[in-house]
Amino acid sequence: AQYTLCCTDTGGVVDDLIVYRDAWDVLRLVPNAANSAEVVQRLTDAAPAGVTVTDRHRDVAVLAVQGPSSAAVVRSLGLPESMPYMAFAHARWQGADVTVCRTGYTGEHGYELLVPADVAVTVWDAVLEVGEEVGIAPCGLAARDTLRTEMGYPLHGQDLSPEITPVQARLRWAVGWDKPAFVGRPALLDERAQGPSRVLRGLLAQDRSIPRPGMTVRTAEGAVLGSVTSGTFSPSLRVGVALALLDVSVSDGDTVRVDVRGRPGAFVVTKPPFVQTSPG
Repeated sequence: AQYTLCCTDTGGVVDDLIVYRDAWDVLRLVPNAANSAEVVQRLTDAAPAGVTVTDRHRDVAVLAVQGPSSAAVVRSLGLPESMPYMAFAHARWQGADVTVCRTGYTGEHGYELLVPADVAVTVWDAVLEVGEEVGIAPCGLAARDTLRTEMGYPLHGQDLSPEITPVQARLRWAVGWDKPAFVGRPALLDERAQGPSRVLRGLLAQDRSIPRPGMTVRTAEGAVLGSVTSGTFSPSLRVGVALALLDVSVSDGDTVRVDVRGRPGAFVVTKPPFVQTSPG
């Protein structure tokens, strides 16, 4: 499995997604649900002769089983769990084809189960049943959002977008720079060579301020440095944390001010993750 980016001609990000290589000539892409139609259309338009793009977003559901006890839960379901990070395995579960992916967007040990949509509720119920003894709980996107922000993982639509490039989002490692051609390559090479005007950095509150997307970040003297792209209250640290697109003059360790509902909150520029993950 490979984390990758679908870019525009100008280097912006249409979506970030994971590609699973089922066979040498079969690839399964899992984009963000809200962007699936756009990704499918772009792939279809760009597909060379002999390549078929099939949209399966109505046929497959994804259930994320995340946390230090996730391996025990997956094992209790009778599914394979001993693969390394960013690997996956196919299995059968009560007559249904299930793909068990050692992936996730929480920073913890975890799995994503790709299951046929018509058995998703049955699998969901089974996950909660076998996980009861380890204290499993159903969680929604709000919980996922605090977890990924604590890890400093960017979210498309906030920290990544058609206007925010991988170079600005500090995702150069996810770009195949040595590939001879890909959408957005000339623009990204140019930005990498010249250097971006802004960079995504982490912010850790020094007071009770809770940052939110769109809030302005300033110097102590009031000069604008950028804006918050993701911000929340960290349940683990009990303080506010954020990701912000800031001027390249800003460095880790600097103290900045965030306009929090008319009051300047003090934040230290911090390299994520804000919270260390559990062993395993």
